[in-house]
Amino acid sequence: AQEPRVLVFSKTAGFRHSSIGVGIGAVKKLGQENGFSVDATEDAGAFTSKNLALYRAVVFLNTTGDVLDNAQQDDFERYIQAGGGYVGIHSATDTEYDWPWYGRLAGAYFNGHPNNPNVRKATFRVLDKSHPSTQGFPDRWDREDEFYNFKSIDPTIHVLVDIDEKSYEGGTNGDHHPMSWYHDFDGGRAWYTNMGHTEATFSEPLFLRHLLGGLRYAMGTRNVDFSRARPEENRFTKVILAEKLDEPVELAVLPGERVLFIERHGYVNLYSPTTGRVRRIATIPVSTKYADSSQAEDGLLGLAADPGFAKNGWVYMYYSPAGTEAKNVLARFQMNGDSLDLASKKILLEIPTQRLKCCHTGGSIAFDSKGNLYMSTGDNSNPFASGYAP
Repeated sequence: AQEPRVLVFSKTAGFRHSSIGVGIGAVKKLGQENGFSVDATEDAGAFTSKNLALYRAVVFLNTTGDVLDNAQQDDFERYIQAGGGYVGIHSATDTEYDWPWYGRLAGAYFNGHPNNPNVRKATFRVLDKSHPSTQGFPDRWDREDEFYNFKSIDPTIHVLVDIDEKSYEGGTNGDHHPMSWYHDFDGGRAWYTNMGHTEATFSEPLFLRHLLGGLRYAMGTRNVDFSRARPEENRFTKVILAEKLDEPVELAVLPGERVLFIERHGYVNLYSPTTGRVRRIATIPVSTKYADSSQAEDGLLGLAADPGFAKNGWVYMYYSPAGTEAKNVLARFQMNGDSLDLASKKILLEIPTQRLKCCHTGGSIAFDSKGNLYMSTGDNSNPFASGYAP
């Protein structure tokens, strides 16, 4: 069988650590001694689906700043979704602040460290000895390094090692200040350690055991499978189902991939995948102008299919009925096949409104997972009104 491969990535767009070189050497030596091969690069061009598929894990070794462009980020996300592994070392959390997915993968973002001196001694506490990266470790571990404070700590991380803030000055995360952690994330595996600022770190036997266990966890037991990942954007083709519409508002996908959609002036339309065409199946009489004859936001405003539509054929609409009474109504209608029975209308709710001046009608309706129907009414006033929100 071919040796599993690991990619070490150490590009920096901010502070550059002098320990990067010895860090690469340490990972390569661990690979030689433990049956996996290691490639190292600072070329972000390595982040393509085709190239990443060669590796069981990718190590972000003291990376800083914005190191990947949007296309490279997309391919790395797909790599993790395909079952790939991530190992973050030290300033891997001082990386890609404008890429929220990466922040969740890494598990946190850098939030400063003590200064004068920045490298100091402190006591680590080993919280979980069942993980490959902490098996057989002592309860407490005194070491010297640069200790990060963290922000945006992901709630899904499983903390392996934390730091006793009473053992040094400058900690801001309190009694639960993580230093090393792991979690399954978006189809892959992520392991991070704050250790690794100093060159000496990469010759510490206990740290090297810690790192090897993290690498083994991230590598997993099988190669990546991109059939499990989100498809690449260039694999999608846009198919226009309807165009030149008159203020389309909301839609509902019905059984058989039919699409029911409404236009504000009262039109109810149905797209049929069988014919590939759109047919107007009903017109709801609606009010679309205010008393001063200005164009309004009123009309046919909301649409939702009942969660049990396949059995009951019910659809719900929220609209401004034509006539002199200023109100909006929520009504239920029955669909029979591809036809809407207007005579089946059942008004469920009436909302008093004003039709004198513009606007803010709201109107979207939607069901939650428990079958409750939610409706938005807007504030029915204008941005300059006195005595009304906003």
